[in-house]
Amino acid sequence: MTRRVRAADFESLVARARDGDREARSRVVEILRPVLVGFFRSRLSNADPVEDLVQNSLLRVLRGFDELNDARAMKAFAMKAALFELQDHYRGRYAMRESALDESTEIAADRAPEGLALDLDAALASLPEKARTILELKAMGYRYEEIAGMLGTTEAAVKMQVKRGIERLRAFLGVPAWVAWFLLRGIP
Repeated sequence: MTRRVRAADFESLVARARDGDREARSRVVEILRPVLVGFFRSRLSNADPVEDLVQNSLLRVLRGFDELNDARAMKAFAMKAALFELQDHYRGRYAMRESALDESTEIAADRAPEGLALDLDAALASLPEKARTILELKAMGYRYEEIAGMLGTTEAAVKMQVKRGIERLRAFLGVPAWVAWFLLRGIP
């Protein structure tokens, strides 16, 4: 079990890992793994691809150490890598390795009362990639300023993308905007 690490200690660890310390890199991976597992488990109803997604996210993090200018940004960097992996998963990048349809999902869909199932995945897929990324980061609790920094845009542009994205989700799902926002915040 991983013990909690103070922010200053984690930043120091990340800095050492960036400088090539293998033990520090291993420790960073050890600390990030449960965070990423929790992220994917909370968003996927099928736990089968979670370990693959975690591994690929950690590979992105390890490959991107050189791009990380500020050790304090490591968690955001890792979460961005996880978000990209999740997007790839939803786009079907992993479909070739997995069966096309899970039988239990098909049975559950047959039993769902007509009109009650809201297809949030399809609604999110209808958004432009940048808007979807911004909404997902906002739903994870990032502030507008942090999202703007991660994506290299302005805070005003992020706010407008959130407004427009929620409006498009609302229109797609046929629900009030506040319902679309709460559905987004609870992405399974």
